[in-house]
Amino acid sequence: MWLIDSSIGRKVVMSVTGLALILFLTFHASMNVVALISAEGYNMICEFLGANWYAVVATVGLAALMVLHFVYAIWLTLQNKKARGRDNYDVSTKTNTNGFMDMGERWASSNMLVLGCIICLGLLLHLYNFWYNMMWSELMGNAYTQLPSPSDGYAWIEQTFSQPVFVVLYIIWLCAIWFHINHGFWSAIQTLGWSGKIWHDRWQCIGLIWSTIVILMFFVVLIKFALF
Repeated sequence: MWLIDSSIGRKVVMSVTGLALILFLTFHASMNVVALISAEGYNMICEFLGANWYAVVATVGLAALMVLHFVYAIWLTLQNKKARGRDNYDVSTKTNTNGFMDMGERWASSNMLVLGCIICLGLLLHLYNFWYNMMWSELMGNAYTQLPSPSDGYAWIEQTFSQPVFVVLYIIWLCAIWFHINHGFWSAIQTLGWSGKIWHDRWQCIGLIWSTIVILMFFVVLIKFALF
């Protein structure tokens, strides 16, 4: 199958799974912002996305996307290091002169696997703090034997970000995600053939704006619960 056997196919899998995960992050960030407006509204969303069959199916699908993305990232990185010694899985060879932005792009491009590893470690922490204590606890029947309640997402945010060590770790995690999706967005678009001489810089700009807005939404929630 060409999605497995060919280098282009593996890059397509990376691109499609990466864009799907960016869409999920956008949804997750938008959902979290509700916590700034209404605790009741946020908990209603958490209850709707609790241990229901559709939420469980979505969680399994999301986990599959993450595993595919990470496995293919390692596969492509090792393949490219073997073939060229230094290149990443990114297919871009365009050089621009956007100063700081260009330096950031080059750094992100050459450190995508490292950023991915940091993101995975942060994800494990996040799964423990929220998914394990909420959906998993509810699935295992602990909904009435623990405090806060698994459906009280607002209380879990308060409890998690009342601890400075978690605040620092989440800040590092969010910064790594920003670098990763900022570069990964336009790289995926280019791999899928939706870029060109005119749209290359435009997609970079769109990726920068999109990733910044998404991560800022997460940051605002984090800072609000950490400081107020």
